[in-house]
Amino acid sequence: MQYEAQIRLGFFFGTFGLMFIWEAITPYRQLVIPKPLRWFNNLILVMLNTFLVRAILPLSAAAIATFAKERGWGLLNLFSLSPWQTVPLIIISIIYLDLVIYWQHNLFHRIPMLWRLHRVHHADRDFDITTGLRFHPLEILLSMMIKFVAILVMGVPAIAVVIFEILLNATAIFNHGNVSLPHQVDRLLRLFVVTPNMHRIHHSIITQETNSNFGFNLPWWDHLFKTYRAHSVANPQQMAIGLAEYQQTLQVTKLPWLLTMPFQSR
Repeated sequence: MQYEAQIRLGFFFGTFGLMFIWEAITPYRQLVIPKPLRWFNNLILVMLNTFLVRAILPLSAAAIATFAKERGWGLLNLFSLSPWQTVPLIIISIIYLDLVIYWQHNLFHRIPMLWRLHRVHHADRDFDITTGLRFHPLEILLSMMIKFVAILVMGVPAIAVVIFEILLNATAIFNHGNVSLPHQVDRLLRLFVVTPNMHRIHHSIITQETNSNFGFNLPWWDHLFKTYRAHSVANPQQMAIGLAEYQQTLQVTKLPWLLTMPFQSR
Protein backbone atom coordinates (compact mmCIF):
# COMPACT_ATOMS: atom_id res chain seq x y z
CA MET A 1 0.00 0.00 0.00
CA GLN A 2 1.16 3.50 -0.81
CA TYR A 3 2.42 5.46 2.23
CA GLU A 4 1.95 2.40 4.47
CA ALA A 5 5.33 2.87 6.18
CA GLN A 6 4.76 6.59 6.74
CA ILE A 7 1.29 6.01 8.21
CA ARG A 8 2.52 3.31 10.56
CA LEU A 9 5.52 5.38 11.68
CA GLY A 10 3.30 8.40 12.27
CA PHE A 11 0.98 6.46 14.57
CA PHE A 12 3.94 4.76 16.27
CA PHE A 13 5.78 7.98 17.13
CA GLY A 14 2.54 9.73 18.04
CA THR A 15 1.57 7.00 20.52
CA PHE A 16 5.11 6.73 21.86
CA GLY A 17 5.32 10.50 22.36
CA LEU A 18 1.98 10.73 24.18
CA MET A 19 2.84 7.81 26.46
CA PHE A 20 6.32 9.27 27.10
CA ILE A 21 4.72 12.50 28.32
CA TRP A 22 2.17 10.58 30.44
CA GLU A 23 4.92 8.50 32.08
CA ALA A 24 7.04 11.60 32.73
CA ILE A 25 4.20 13.53 34.36
CA THR A 26 2.63 10.77 36.48
CA PRO A 27 4.76 7.60 36.65
CA TYR A 28 2.96 4.75 38.40
CA ARG A 29 6.02 2.92 39.76
CA GLN A 30 9.54 3.90 40.71
CA LEU A 31 12.04 2.32 38.30
CA VAL A 32 14.70 0.00 39.76
CA ILE A 33 17.25 0.41 36.94
CA PRO A 34 18.50 3.83 35.74
CA LYS A 35 16.23 4.92 32.92
CA PRO A 36 18.96 6.15 30.50
CA LEU A 37 20.73 2.76 30.67
CA ARG A 38 17.56 0.76 30.02
CA TRP A 39 16.19 3.04 27.34
CA PHE A 40 19.47 3.19 25.42
CA ASN A 41 19.77 -0.59 25.20
CA ASN A 42 16.07 -1.27 24.64
CA LEU A 43 15.81 1.27 21.84
CA ILE A 44 19.04 0.11 20.19
CA LEU A 45 17.49 -3.37 20.16
CA VAL A 46 14.39 -1.95 18.47
CA MET A 47 16.48 -0.32 15.74
CA LEU A 48 18.46 -3.52 15.24
CA ASN A 49 15.22 -5.51 14.90
CA THR A 50 13.84 -3.04 12.38
CA PHE A 51 16.99 -3.26 10.26
CA LEU A 52 17.06 -7.07 10.34
CA VAL A 53 13.38 -7.44 9.42
CA ARG A 54 13.80 -5.10 6.46
CA ALA A 55 16.96 -6.90 5.33
CA ILE A 56 15.72 -10.49 5.74
CA LEU A 57 12.01 -10.03 5.01
CA PRO A 58 11.80 -7.26 2.40
CA LEU A 59 8.04 -7.76 1.91
CA SER A 60 5.75 -6.26 4.55
CA ALA A 61 2.69 -8.03 5.92
CA ALA A 62 0.48 -5.74 3.82
CA ALA A 63 2.48 -6.67 0.70
CA ILE A 64 1.93 -10.35 1.49
CA ALA A 65 -1.82 -9.65 1.76
CA THR A 66 -1.79 -7.91 -1.63
CA PHE A 67 0.18 -10.81 -3.12
CA ALA A 68 -2.41 -13.28 -1.80
CA LYS A 69 -5.28 -11.18 -3.15
CA GLU A 70 -3.79 -11.03 -6.64
CA ARG A 71 -3.49 -14.82 -6.75
CA GLY A 72 -6.76 -15.61 -5.04
CA TRP A 73 -5.05 -17.33 -2.12
CA GLY A 74 -6.72 -17.62 1.27
CA LEU A 75 -10.23 -18.38 2.48
CA LEU A 76 -11.64 -14.87 2.16
CA ASN A 77 -10.30 -14.49 -1.40
CA LEU A 78 -12.44 -17.42 -2.55
CA PHE A 79 -15.57 -15.26 -2.30
CA SER A 80 -16.71 -12.29 -4.34
CA LEU A 81 -17.83 -9.68 -1.83
CA SER A 82 -19.92 -6.60 -2.42
CA PRO A 83 -18.74 -3.15 -1.23
CA TRP A 84 -21.11 -3.16 1.75
CA GLN A 85 -19.45 -6.31 3.04
CA THR A 86 -15.99 -4.71 3.12
CA VAL A 87 -16.21 -3.11 6.58
CA PRO A 88 -17.44 -6.29 8.36
CA LEU A 89 -14.71 -8.21 6.54
CA ILE A 90 -12.05 -5.81 7.81
CA ILE A 91 -13.35 -6.07 11.38
CA ILE A 92 -13.45 -9.87 11.24
CA SER A 93 -9.92 -9.94 9.83
CA ILE A 94 -8.58 -7.71 12.62
CA ILE A 95 -10.20 -9.91 15.27
CA TYR A 96 -8.81 -13.01 13.55
CA LEU A 97 -5.25 -11.61 13.53
CA ASP A 98 -5.56 -10.65 17.17
CA LEU A 99 -6.56 -14.22 18.01
CA VAL A 100 -3.49 -15.48 16.14
CA ILE A 101 -1.27 -13.14 18.18
CA TYR A 102 -2.90 -14.33 21.42
CA TRP A 103 -2.11 -17.98 20.66
CA GLN A 104 1.34 -17.12 19.40
CA HIS A 105 2.06 -15.36 22.70
CA ASN A 106 0.58 -18.25 24.67
CA LEU A 107 2.74 -20.81 22.84
CA PHE A 108 5.88 -18.70 23.29
CA HIS A 109 5.37 -19.24 27.02
CA ARG A 110 4.57 -22.95 26.81
CA ILE A 111 7.19 -24.26 24.36
CA PRO A 112 10.67 -24.19 25.96
CA MET A 113 12.55 -23.33 22.77
CA LEU A 114 10.24 -20.38 22.11
CA TRP A 115 10.33 -19.29 25.74
CA ARG A 116 14.11 -18.95 25.46
CA LEU A 117 13.49 -16.22 22.90
CA HIS A 118 10.54 -14.60 24.62
CA ARG A 119 12.17 -14.34 28.04
CA VAL A 120 14.29 -11.48 26.65
CA HIS A 121 11.07 -9.48 26.79
CA HIS A 122 10.23 -10.70 30.30
CA ALA A 123 13.70 -10.27 31.78
CA ASP A 124 13.25 -6.50 31.93
CA ARG A 125 13.15 -5.61 35.63
CA ASP A 126 11.11 -2.50 34.95
CA PHE A 127 7.85 -2.00 33.10
CA ASP A 128 7.44 0.97 30.78
CA ILE A 129 6.86 1.84 27.13
CA THR A 130 10.25 0.53 26.02
CA THR A 131 9.45 -2.89 27.53
CA GLY A 132 6.67 -3.19 24.96
CA LEU A 133 9.26 -2.89 22.17
CA ARG A 134 11.96 -5.12 23.65
CA PHE A 135 12.07 -8.47 21.83
CA HIS A 136 14.84 -10.72 20.60
CA PRO A 137 15.48 -10.41 16.82
CA LEU A 138 14.74 -14.11 16.28
CA GLU A 139 11.38 -13.73 17.99
CA ILE A 140 10.54 -10.75 15.79
CA LEU A 141 11.45 -12.69 12.63
CA LEU A 142 9.52 -15.76 13.74
CA SER A 143 6.50 -13.63 14.66
CA MET A 144 6.55 -12.02 11.22
CA MET A 145 6.61 -15.42 9.51
CA ILE A 146 3.69 -16.63 11.64
CA LYS A 147 1.78 -13.50 10.67
CA PHE A 148 2.57 -14.08 6.98
CA VAL A 149 1.19 -17.63 7.18
CA ALA A 150 -1.96 -16.42 8.99
CA ILE A 151 -2.55 -13.78 6.29
CA LEU A 152 -2.04 -16.26 3.44
CA VAL A 153 -4.32 -18.89 4.99
CA MET A 154 -7.21 -16.50 5.63
CA GLY A 155 -6.64 -14.09 2.73
CA VAL A 156 -6.72 -11.05 5.00
CA PRO A 157 -7.19 -7.75 3.09
CA ALA A 158 -4.18 -5.45 3.03
CA ILE A 159 -6.12 -2.58 4.62
CA ALA A 160 -7.04 -4.84 7.55
CA VAL A 161 -3.38 -5.81 7.99
CA VAL A 162 -2.29 -2.15 8.13
CA ILE A 163 -5.03 -1.22 10.61
CA PHE A 164 -4.22 -4.24 12.77
CA GLU A 165 -0.50 -3.47 12.87
CA ILE A 166 -1.19 0.15 13.80
CA LEU A 167 -3.51 -0.99 16.60
CA LEU A 168 -1.08 -3.66 17.80
CA ASN A 169 1.86 -1.26 17.96
CA ALA A 170 -0.21 1.39 19.71
CA THR A 171 -1.69 -0.97 22.29
CA ALA A 172 1.68 -2.65 22.94
CA ILE A 173 3.09 0.76 23.88
CA PHE A 174 -0.03 1.70 25.85
CA ASN A 175 -0.40 -1.49 27.88
CA HIS A 176 3.29 -1.48 28.86
CA GLY A 177 3.07 2.11 30.05
CA ASN A 178 4.31 3.00 33.53
CA VAL A 179 1.01 4.75 34.14
CA SER A 180 -2.15 4.12 36.08
CA LEU A 181 -5.81 4.63 35.35
CA PRO A 182 -8.61 5.30 37.83
CA HIS A 183 -10.23 2.03 38.86
CA GLN A 184 -13.54 2.70 37.13
CA VAL A 185 -11.84 3.80 33.91
CA ASP A 186 -9.56 0.76 33.95
CA ARG A 187 -12.52 -1.53 34.58
CA LEU A 188 -14.39 -0.04 31.62
CA LEU A 189 -11.41 -0.13 29.25
CA ARG A 190 -10.70 -3.79 30.09
CA LEU A 191 -13.89 -4.68 28.26
CA PHE A 192 -12.30 -3.59 24.99
CA VAL A 193 -8.52 -3.30 25.33
CA VAL A 194 -5.68 -4.63 27.46
CA THR A 195 -4.74 -1.95 30.01
CA PRO A 196 -1.40 -1.34 31.77
CA ASN A 197 -2.84 -2.57 35.08
CA MET A 198 -3.94 -5.80 33.41
CA HIS A 199 -0.75 -6.46 31.46
CA ARG A 200 1.58 -5.54 34.33
CA ILE A 201 0.41 -8.75 36.05
CA HIS A 202 1.78 -10.70 33.08
CA HIS A 203 5.26 -9.32 33.87
CA SER A 204 5.22 -10.44 37.51
CA ILE A 205 8.03 -12.76 38.64
CA ILE A 206 5.35 -15.16 39.95
CA THR A 207 5.06 -17.93 37.35
CA GLN A 208 1.28 -18.32 37.62
CA GLU A 209 0.88 -14.61 36.94
CA THR A 210 3.43 -14.58 34.11
CA ASN A 211 1.37 -17.33 32.45
CA SER A 212 -1.80 -15.24 32.40
CA ASN A 213 -3.15 -12.18 30.56
CA PHE A 214 -1.59 -13.06 27.21
CA GLY A 215 -3.64 -10.55 25.22
CA PHE A 216 -1.79 -7.65 23.61
CA ASN A 217 -4.73 -5.83 22.09
CA LEU A 218 -8.12 -7.42 22.87
CA PRO A 219 -8.73 -8.84 26.38
CA TRP A 220 -11.49 -11.23 25.25
CA TRP A 221 -9.25 -14.20 24.52
CA ASP A 222 -7.96 -14.39 28.09
CA HIS A 223 -11.54 -14.63 29.35
CA LEU A 224 -12.53 -17.16 26.68
CA PHE A 225 -9.53 -19.45 27.21
CA LYS A 226 -9.39 -19.06 31.01
CA THR A 227 -6.05 -17.25 31.17
CA TYR A 228 -7.40 -13.99 32.62
CA ARG A 229 -6.18 -12.77 36.00
CA ALA A 230 -7.73 -9.61 37.41
CA HIS A 231 -5.24 -8.85 40.17
CA SER A 232 -1.74 -9.70 41.33
CA VAL A 233 -1.19 -11.16 44.78
CA ALA A 234 1.33 -8.34 45.39
CA ASN A 235 0.85 -4.60 45.60
CA PRO A 236 1.03 -3.53 41.91
CA GLN A 237 3.23 -0.53 42.77
CA GLN A 238 5.72 -2.72 44.60
CA MET A 239 5.46 -6.10 42.83
CA ALA A 240 8.70 -7.52 41.46
CA ILE A 241 8.88 -7.33 37.67
CA GLY A 242 10.88 -9.64 35.41
CA LEU A 243 12.26 -13.14 35.94
CA ALA A 244 13.06 -14.44 39.41
CA GLU A 245 16.52 -15.69 38.43
CA TYR A 246 17.63 -12.27 37.14
CA GLN A 247 16.54 -9.94 39.95
CA GLN A 248 20.03 -9.13 41.20
CA THR A 249 21.84 -8.21 38.00
CA LEU A 250 22.09 -5.32 35.56
CA GLN A 251 23.02 -7.74 32.78
CA VAL A 252 19.34 -7.89 31.81
CA THR A 253 19.74 -4.34 30.49
CA LYS A 254 22.86 -4.70 28.34
CA LEU A 255 22.46 -5.31 24.61
CA PRO A 256 25.09 -8.07 24.19
CA TRP A 257 23.42 -10.02 26.99
CA LEU A 258 19.98 -9.54 25.46
CA LEU A 259 21.17 -10.93 22.14
CA THR A 260 22.86 -13.99 23.68
CA MET A 261 20.31 -14.72 26.42
CA PRO A 262 18.39 -17.43 24.46
CA PHE A 263 21.60 -19.41 24.07
CA GLN A 264 22.63 -19.23 27.72
CA SER A 265 22.10 -22.29 29.92
CA ARG A 266 20.77 -20.38 32.94
